[in-house]
Amino acid sequence: MKLYKLNTHTRGCNKSYDADLVMNLKDHPNANVGDVVEIYVPDDENGTHLLLQITEFSGSCGRDVISIESGIAVAFKLRPYSNVVMRIVNPADVALDSIEITFKDQYMGRSEMWRLKTYLTDTCVYVNKKIDYNDMQIRCQVYEMWSQGERVASGVITDDTKIVFRSSTSMVYLFLQMSSEMWDFDIHGDLYFEKAVNGFLTELFQKWKKLSCNHEVTIVLFSRTFYAAKSLDEFPEHMRDCLQLDYKGRFYEDFYRVAIQNERNDDWCTVLGQLRKLFTSYQETVLRYHERQHMKIPPATNSTATQGNFLEVLNISLNTFEKHYLDRTFDRTGQLSVVITPGVGVFSVDRELTNITKQRIIDNGVGSDLVCVGEQPLHAVPLLKFHNKDTTLTSADDYSLPHWINLSFYSTNKKIAYSSFIPRIKLPLFVSDQALNADEGEENERNFLSCKQSEYKHNSLFDYDAYDEQIFQPLPAQSTCSLQRVVRAKKTSVPSLETYAYRNNDWENLTPTQIPAMRRKMSDPDIHHGTSAMLAALVCRSKDFLPIKSSNLYSTLPQPDTTNLSESLASEKNSRRTIVSIAPIVRPGRALINPFDPSQVTIKLTSNRRRWTHIFPKGPTGVLIQQHHYQAVPAKIVPAGQRPLQQIPNNSQSSTTNNNETDTEYSCDPEEQYDQLSTHSMLSKSVSSHSFVMGDEKIDFFKRRQNSLLNALPANVPNLTATQAKSYLWGATGEQEWTPAITTGVDWKSLTIPACLPITTDYFPDKRSLHNDYVISDYTLLPDDVNHDYAQSRAIYRKPLSTEEVCKEIVSQRLAQGFQLIVGEERPSVCGSGGACSVGGPTAASATSAVLPVKPSESNKEYLLSIGRIFHKISLSGSVITVTGYRPRHPYPPINVDYRYRFHAPQHETYEISGVNFTTEKLENFNWNHMDLYICTRGDVDYPLMESLKYWRYRMYLLPRENIVSKIASCQRCDIFPDVTVDNTSEQVDDFVRLIEAVSKLKRQFVRKARQHDTPRITEKHHNLLNSPQQSINARPKLDNGRISRIFPATDAAAAAGLAARDDQDDGFPVDIKFSPNATLLEIFDAMKHPVNGVGYFSQTQSLPSCTFLSYDALMWLKTRLNNGRHPLELLEAMRKERMICHASGDWTKPVVAGFVFYYVVQQDKNAKDYAPPLNDYCAFVNEWLEIEFQGCSFLWHDEPVITPVPNFLRDSPAPQSWTDYCSNKRVYRQSHLEIDVNQKSDRMEWGHVKHHTVLQPGFAFEIVVEWVTSSGPIVSDLIGGWMRKANQFNFLVSVPADPMAEPFTKKSDPLRGPIFIPLCVTFLPNGAALFDEFPEESRSDRMLFLQEAILAKFGFLPCVLEKKYSIGKDLPKEYQYVHCTGNMFALIRCATNNYQVESPTLQEANVTRCVYGHTNNTNVPKKVGFLWSWNHMIPNKKWKAQTISNSADGELFQLKMLKDFREFCSNSDQRLVTFWSHCQELKRKNQTLEFNNNNNNNNNDEMKIK
Repeated sequence: MKLYKLNTHTRGCNKSYDADLVMNLKDHPNANVGDVVEIYVPDDENGTHLLLQITEFSGSCGRDVISIESGIAVAFKLRPYSNVVMRIVNPADVALDSIEITFKDQYMGRSEMWRLKTYLTDTCVYVNKKIDYNDMQIRCQVYEMWSQGERVASGVITDDTKIVFRSSTSMVYLFLQMSSEMWDFDIHGDLYFEKAVNGFLTELFQKWKKLSCNHEVTIVLFSRTFYAAKSLDEFPEHMRDCLQLDYKGRFYEDFYRVAIQNERNDDWCTVLGQLRKLFTSYQETVLRYHERQHMKIPPATNSTATQGNFLEVLNISLNTFEKHYLDRTFDRTGQLSVVITPGVGVFSVDRELTNITKQRIIDNGVGSDLVCVGEQPLHAVPLLKFHNKDTTLTSADDYSLPHWINLSFYSTNKKIAYSSFIPRIKLPLFVSDQALNADEGEENERNFLSCKQSEYKHNSLFDYDAYDEQIFQPLPAQSTCSLQRVVRAKKTSVPSLETYAYRNNDWENLTPTQIPAMRRKMSDPDIHHGTSAMLAALVCRSKDFLPIKSSNLYSTLPQPDTTNLSESLASEKNSRRTIVSIAPIVRPGRALINPFDPSQVTIKLTSNRRRWTHIFPKGPTGVLIQQHHYQAVPAKIVPAGQRPLQQIPNNSQSSTTNNNETDTEYSCDPEEQYDQLSTHSMLSKSVSSHSFVMGDEKIDFFKRRQNSLLNALPANVPNLTATQAKSYLWGATGEQEWTPAITTGVDWKSLTIPACLPITTDYFPDKRSLHNDYVISDYTLLPDDVNHDYAQSRAIYRKPLSTEEVCKEIVSQRLAQGFQLIVGEERPSVCGSGGACSVGGPTAASATSAVLPVKPSESNKEYLLSIGRIFHKISLSGSVITVTGYRPRHPYPPINVDYRYRFHAPQHETYEISGVNFTTEKLENFNWNHMDLYICTRGDVDYPLMESLKYWRYRMYLLPRENIVSKIASCQRCDIFPDVTVDNTSEQVDDFVRLIEAVSKLKRQFVRKARQHDTPRITEKHHNLLNSPQQSINARPKLDNGRISRIFPATDAAAAAGLAARDDQDDGFPVDIKFSPNATLLEIFDAMKHPVNGVGYFSQTQSLPSCTFLSYDALMWLKTRLNNGRHPLELLEAMRKERMICHASGDWTKPVVAGFVFYYVVQQDKNAKDYAPPLNDYCAFVNEWLEIEFQGCSFLWHDEPVITPVPNFLRDSPAPQSWTDYCSNKRVYRQSHLEIDVNQKSDRMEWGHVKHHTVLQPGFAFEIVVEWVTSSGPIVSDLIGGWMRKANQFNFLVSVPADPMAEPFTKKSDPLRGPIFIPLCVTFLPNGAALFDEFPEESRSDRMLFLQEAILAKFGFLPCVLEKKYSIGKDLPKEYQYVHCTGNMFALIRCATNNYQVESPTLQEANVTRCVYGHTNNTNVPKKVGFLWSWNHMIPNKKWKAQTISNSADGELFQLKMLKDFREFCSNSDQRLVTFWSHCQELKRKNQTLEFNNNNNNNNNDEMKIK
């Protein structure tokens, strides 16, 4: 054993020492780059063995010396200069089963995860290794690795390694269930609330801090209030909006109190105090919320945890989570909802809502954790008890054990001095007999089984065992496909609807009407239903096997030799009659789930059951384990092959026998066994038929299969070994068996660094199931042909995607929409290098696989993907891609639940009414064909992105940069606009032009000299402007174009001259000439074309003609060179008419529009080498280039007459509200193609689209939306980050939500968000006079709107232009939205058309009115006038929000101060509204006087001329 001397080095210090491991090639003639070596200290028995990969050899390293990176040496306790052993190992021997990778502060989509997995395959990793994937700009770190059932410190990632991605910046919703138990005491004398907050949350937040998690957190307290009332008439009018009725006819109302909304914090412990404060008043506030004076309301009680609104809460978080593609942020990945309950994990639920919740949670891939602070009960939890609408005595309760909820129990470490006993059950409260008789009808909810309390008294006489036997009576036979012939006394599968049989064999009386009622009782659709098992049992003859085809598997029934079985067989006569008439056999009260022994029920495997299993590591026994379930009693271990064969005991003892031992094994024909196995649905390692012979070879089979044995402990192995197509009902993995000895702790890992939905799974239906239960459709794509056709018609050539790239992108898109790659455990040789593969092993391929083996060829690849019950097979053969879709023949019907609730968000004053819909999405309706063609044609206009494709988007507003926060902090009040703002319009427009050039990736031939923004002269001038006595005169207000006008009084000519002089020097063009007043058009045109002193063209760019310039540049160029009153825009238009210039698309009909619009010089030398003709295709041109018209800033290039400063609401004819009324192309938005990977870093083709406003008007927010599907999060983030840095001097880009107001009852609204209504006092005039009395009535509602707008302008809000939601209807209210100039808040004004009344609102309108404006359904009440106010939650944290505006510490104060001051202003405190009103009236009076004088002067002048 050769020893080497170990040196250490630091990476980056020396070029030749840049790898983890550096060694000398001469020492290792046989070693190659890529080999894996093992390094360890020879004598250290406990030392870890380190694995490293050879990435390079270095001559600088001495002989017999190796050098490893110092950080690794420290972590693995390898001392420098010690002697170590190093040997090359076979990667397969050190392969990892699974690896967990954590990442932080970045957005990693599922297609990026897949690319990262491919990148990491065949590399060597060790604990805490930092991984930089530069192509995708991804940074992450290795967290934990598992190999052969135990944690390891290093290993090699192979194709079969399961990679789990965990994010330490997720979106986390913490829901605290404030049910009545929160006010109970636990065994240590703490309130359950204290246990939850001081115990669990405190510990959780400490763990977050320790792991430096940076989650975006929302904390919500929720509860359900029951009212003791028999009918709705007992409730006063104001209470009826949100009342709901439960299955027992009780009235209830759900309350949600949002304590923290979308915040990030370095230390969350500060929030705990806030929660304690809320707790003290919570119950009283909620129970007495509706009390009014002199009004009787029904008594209210808080529900218990069991009866609470648990599923509703999960759905509320899902409504936000499933819209993750709308408000995409680039600094977090992952979604988690955690419900913290004082209960024990039992919930009484509605069956329909359970099905919706389950389907949504699984489809959306959202982690859902339930943390119970109550004591763990003696039965399996989480347990959902379905509402039993059947009240007859014989009806038994039906339960479900949801595997889609990850359960934790939190217990404190306190010790009680006098006892070590922990009670695991809460005793029911003692109720006296009188009370019992009083409410005989009411079921005692706290009793677990629904039996009357009086039955407890006959404890000695009541035979509980017999009762259990009767309720959980097993099926006569088990329809499972099994390896060993196993019949169990109590292990049964739940039968399906068609197989109920009356216990008294009374089949004749079965009427068809009874069947639908039974159908509704069907539990979870995933529970295994053996369709023909009963039938089979009836015709089963002693001693022979009878295979019967059932809907999904062969059921081979064994010889019925147990008394148990023969008892339940029907008489000969009945059985014969049944088989002849083939009547449906129905048995009421089928074998239900017994929560005290859930392992008796197995469920068939489905893709839903296996959706999350790849995040769990394999334990020592080869089954997937969850590490927070501990087995308290070690079971005795018997090697599987040597178990004694036992007969099933007689029925009399069966109730007392340990179930684990009651297995009987039958041998049978190996061929038949093989047939059986071929139908099982796990993609297992191939098993050849010879290993099925009983005896010693059987052990070999177990060894080989051990990594997917479905068992919990070795002692329980044979229970499920044979039926790989089944899994346990309980538990997230389906492979750990529940026993009463299991203790559940807290899954801290899931709560601190939640796992993202794995990108792989392993379930695919078998052949028979595919044939019977699925509809198959397929289509082929020929990317090369498609691209050839499109290349001809395309105006702009773009490199098309190769067939292989298209195939990879098609898979990526499915992953991004929640599909998972189906991987087998052993890969057939069919597959190329491409990752996933066809099903089953090579030997079983023909039998197991639903996919015929393809002849191996170089370019053949096949991918299988699944989501829910939808499977896609994508195969690439040569240049043909075939997409085969399998969707269920009988899809679940769509369900829609309408839910009403009250919620109280931060800064709100009341619990407002809200409503939301919970619906399951029909995944089979997704238009994959359209998406695949979109990818094939590289985003061509023929296949636009549609809303239904769920493309990602990032929405931004460009706002003028004002240093407002500090100004507001220094002022007492916030209505300081527009007085303090300096007029930066020309700088802002220049900045904007630079930004759009960057977005368009344009370069100028000659860089214009930068404006001297920071010269002392200008700074001084700004300073004077701010401090001069006439500051309000010199500074031009922001809201322009006649709404709040610019002011240039003649008195201050000097200031105006100063401005003009500055413009003269600062337009960035060298001023060479001034045109004489009578210069001809041709002279001006020739000067414009001058290569050095002319307008300046853009560098040669594909699809732009040569000599292209912007109309804005030309206007600014002309302005500085024209002395007389000639209008630059008219000159340019004249040039166009003379055919000197033309729109850059080559379209002669387009007039000259001022703005960021391209024009080119027509007369060019066509033979010049850099000549490029225009496209002559306007549509194609517009799809390539952003063109934006400039409105309201024509004063920049032409001196305009002064406009009167009368506020809009007092003018005789008010100016229109926004530029949509007079912009030239009448469209609010336009879309263009966007190349996303500007720095060429990515290894995939990336492109997207940019949607933007068609008009820029100073004083308005300018909207830009980036939209994409075929791009990677980090690359898009990189691009937008570049833009933000570009637009950073006089403007800034701020991210905004898709639905800023989040009004209740709207489709995409976040259910826990809502606008704050701020009423406006309209009765402030003396003597109660109405506003605008002097104006005609039809203009009053508009004037009200303009008054509200003027108030918002005073507070620094800018209007946002939106597309009209509705078609123009006469009674629909007008709405206008505003954003604050800091980007932190939004406001909305809604004004009805006639006299503030809404005549016939839509449902949504009525609801919004009712809940936001505090109205009842009677909508003819004059609506309150006011504002809706909401926060911008896309700026992540209040503490950091301030930093995004300016580096002041009082960001939080700033926002709350704004809201408080705005409320005060609107309520006319300190007569502020009156002052504002009289100031505006004063302006109007002054203006009238001025006009009157001007008119007089004009008249006098005219008279003088006549004389």
